[in-house]
Amino acid sequence: MIPAEVEETITTYVPPDNGAGPLWCYGAPLMVRHGDEVFISTMETGEGEKPLCNTRWQLWRRGADGFSLLRREVSYDEREPCPLVGFADGTLLLSLNPTLAPPEAYNGPCKPQLLRFAPGRRQEAPTALSPPWTGEPTFTEHSYRGLAADGPRGEVLLLSIDAQTSEQHWSFLDSAGEWAARGAITFPIRACYPQVALRDRAAHVLAIGDIVEPVEEWRTYKHEQTGQDWDYVFRRLFYTWTLDIMREPFAAPVEVANLEATAGHISNLDLWIGPDGAAHLLYLQQSVQSPLMRDRFLPDVPLTTSLEHCVLRDGRVGEARTLLVGGEGLTGPVPGWARFHATDDGRLFVVYLCSGTNADGQGFVENRLLQVLPADEAATSVTIALQDPFRTFFTATERGGSVPSRVLDLYGVGADATVLRYARVRLP
Repeated sequence: MIPAEVEETITTYVPPDNGAGPLWCYGAPLMVRHGDEVFISTMETGEGEKPLCNTRWQLWRRGADGFSLLRREVSYDEREPCPLVGFADGTLLLSLNPTLAPPEAYNGPCKPQLLRFAPGRRQEAPTALSPPWTGEPTFTEHSYRGLAADGPRGEVLLLSIDAQTSEQHWSFLDSAGEWAARGAITFPIRACYPQVALRDRAAHVLAIGDIVEPVEEWRTYKHEQTGQDWDYVFRRLFYTWTLDIMREPFAAPVEVANLEATAGHISNLDLWIGPDGAAHLLYLQQSVQSPLMRDRFLPDVPLTTSLEHCVLRDGRVGEARTLLVGGEGLTGPVPGWARFHATDDGRLFVVYLCSGTNADGQGFVENRLLQVLPADEAATSVTIALQDPFRTFFTATERGGSVPSRVLDLYGVGADATVLRYARVRLP
């Protein structure tokens, strides 16, 4: 068991009732570690403000004395949380998507931009950067954006979805501070919540299909049973890459996983690029979307959930491994949310949530740590001793400009989803 050095509350929030929440942008970073400092972007809901764009960003710093609020936006003009990345020199960049619609409007156009916070002057007004785009895309409050930083080089890649075409438009900021390249990625279907990685101008994108239930019989049945009009499904996982974003377009997206046949559910969790350029993907698979669907259409399919790790080189899947599987007919715990964490001595871990019943019949919820590189089939997981385990969480990832470290930072929510929490764990 590994103890936590720090476990504390940062702030609380009021649900904005706009379809988003403080961890909604789960594919894009919200936390950066720079030396002994940790920076976190949170959202604040405006009292009496009308959805959808009824929140504003807050930027927090944790130093030796705990968390303090550095800055916050004046107006409530965001629907989603604002992703955060950083550079090796201490520069921070916050991704904004403020509405351009009048206050009385329910939704409307938005303008993606970045705010640059200079090192040593982070409490001063940041510099606004407006990325250029290919063509004239339609951006709204539903940005489904991706954001990545190459911390050592001081470069950024920003993605935002076109509300009309579902293309993921991208814009690249180079180390000279110039928007040096731009383009668009077309997935086979609408793909959202992208994890984006950028290293030495090689760029990688992992995204999940996000479309209305395509099977009419299934869609009709679910509506009859639940009365809910919202019925988006997440069953196809896609990956694309370019070895040089300045010179080569993104490759045709590769379909990594597909659970259409069993009405399953996939959660894209993380993306890590190894020293050899291989893309490590982490995702969760649920065999059937819900008991409702299984009982009616797929009675012979057990409800199981598995945590998957696969490695792609040049768009081809090489190694693939199921890290944990639980559910009907199985005795082990059921996996949940997970992230990669790389250390400065070349190890790669998966930090994950799991739940189940122990030998005494008592239910448990835990965060655990499993080493996946260097590969060791005999490796076993270790529990992180937390008073309140994280149900959903972010790490200080290389995708966000943080460096590999034996210090594991966790930001997210525990049993109370309105309490935003932080923990620090030092790995052996």
